Amino acid sequence: MIEQFIEWVSENGQWAYLAIFLVVSMESAAFLGFLMPGETLVFLGGFLAWRGVLDLKLLIPLVAVAAILGDSIGYELGRLLQKSWFLRYGRWLGLREEHWKRIEDFFHRHGGKTIFLARFSAFFRILVPFFAGAVRLRYFHFLLFNVLGGVVWATGSVLLGYLAGESWRAIEPWIGRTASIAAILIVGVIVAIRFLRRMK
Repeated sequence: MIEQFIEWVSENGQWAYLAIFLVVSMESAAFLGFLMPGETLVFLGGFLAWRGVLDLKLLIPLVAVAAILGDSIGYELGRLLQKSWFLRYGRWLGLREEHWKRIEDFFHRHGGKTIFLARFSAFFRILVPFFAGAVRLRYFHFLLFNVLGGVVWATGSVLLGYLAGESWRAIEPWIGRTASIAAILIVGVIVAIRFLRRMK
């Protein structure tokens, strides 16, 4: 299956970049990361770069920009919804005013390093930008650590897939269904784009 996928992407490589960009950026925005296997998709992109299907020098900055953009969208969404949204919907999870105060205090003490480290956790990189915006953490402070985290994460994740090389076959069972979902996403985005182009 993987060989057929590689051959298919080779013929439509320019759209693979767009698919990766969209998924990575949406992963960190508006909690869509719970549905988007962004990290696996980036890893797969690195492997495709090793196979010569994608360009490594283009892929790394593209992933970094997508990650930074996605976190920025999450931050803006949190800044827009603010405390009222948290208290309205958080009560269903047992979250109260005192919990909000703790979140505010935590971000004002440890916001920078939290934003940076959250990028390396699939769960926390979805939530942290949102809460950073909701507690009104200074944007330029957020942006600095967002950029640092995005660049380091993108470089490491892409290179991990790139350096895996032939080991992809050995680790494919470990990645399991997520890798298949990532491949389907790339194919799905490319097919959708080509279909829309033909409709014009």
